[in-house]
Amino acid sequence: MLNHTAVKSFRVVTVITPPFVMYDPETDTWSGYCIDLLENIRNILKFEYEIREVADREFGWMKPDGTWNGMIRELKDKRADIALGALSVMAERENVVDFTVPYYDLVGISILMQKQKAETSLFKFLTVLENDVWLCILASYFFTSFLMWLFDRWSPYSYQNNKEKYKDDEEKREFSLKECLWFCMTSLTPQGGGEAPKNLSGRLVAATWWLFGFIIIASYTANLAAFLTVSRLETPVESLDGLSKQYKIQYAPIRPSQAYTYFDRMAKIETRFYEIWKAMSLNDSLSNAERAELAVWDYPVSDKYTKMFQVMKAVGFPTNQEEAVRRVRRQLHDSSQTEFAFIGDATDIRYLEMTNCDLVMVGEEFSRKPYAIAVQQGSPLKDQFNNA
Repeated sequence: MLNHTAVKSFRVVTVITPPFVMYDPETDTWSGYCIDLLENIRNILKFEYEIREVADREFGWMKPDGTWNGMIRELKDKRADIALGALSVMAERENVVDFTVPYYDLVGISILMQKQKAETSLFKFLTVLENDVWLCILASYFFTSFLMWLFDRWSPYSYQNNKEKYKDDEEKREFSLKECLWFCMTSLTPQGGGEAPKNLSGRLVAATWWLFGFIIIASYTANLAAFLTVSRLETPVESLDGLSKQYKIQYAPIRPSQAYTYFDRMAKIETRFYEIWKAMSLNDSLSNAERAELAVWDYPVSDKYTKMFQVMKAVGFPTNQEEAVRRVRRQLHDSSQTEFAFIGDATDIRYLEMTNCDLVMVGEEFSRKPYAIAVQQGSPLKDQFNNA
């Protein structure tokens, strides 16, 4: 995008990061918070600019060999005059470029997760027991009913085979197959099944069914109580500490990113502190009393970030924000059954939360850094932009 209303012209590089920098290829127009900021500065300082997205779409990270990529390299190699976007102020970047005063103060790192949905179903009470158990209970119900009908049908002591003998009894119940099904079903309710069979074989079957029903009802009640209790005891992740202390949910930041650099450096710092403590405790020049002061049973240095970084390496780092969101939504074939938490810049995560109803930002921000505009080292644009 080229503006022709100014005296000077500057080369601007950026990385598309909604809502700070956005681009519409159909209209070839740029928009967003940073674009509006640059337009306001342009109106004050009277200059024109040509903006493009950096080829590798990186903000700028220092490689192990000391070289840079992204927007920082464009400034360092003098192929651009201004680096615009959600660019964090970091110590190593300040060694090679200059930053203006922050335009967005204290942007931290946060966690993005998929919003939990409460499962509702009219038949949820059936999930307390396995399907095989329900099928066995149903089979036992039909088998007992059939057995009771069979005994009542052929037993010489049943009512239907001795109607003359029981004609003066007040309770007269002929156990047809339909009546046996009704008897076994109502026996499981507090009302009871009613009059029992007259024959001894039928009464033994009925007593066995009553005992079976008592055990099944007691087991179902206990499982239902445990089912409801366990679902309430599940504690959701509410912070970085909670995420580090569980093993059910995978988590990782984009590599490379500000969050990746943070965890990488924190893990290295913990390792360095451990080496320092180890060297001190094993120093032969120390006296026994001095060495005893450094001897402790518990690990004296936290290894929280070391363990978290190891977990991140094991699960793999997303290569971009789109892949990270798909992993959070479990849309990748290799991780469809595993919960995933994306760790990234709080501004990006807050924007994703506001534009996606199924995503939620978890916990407080940490490792806060400001956003600023970067220019070439020693460039007069730094003071001009600061005054504007």
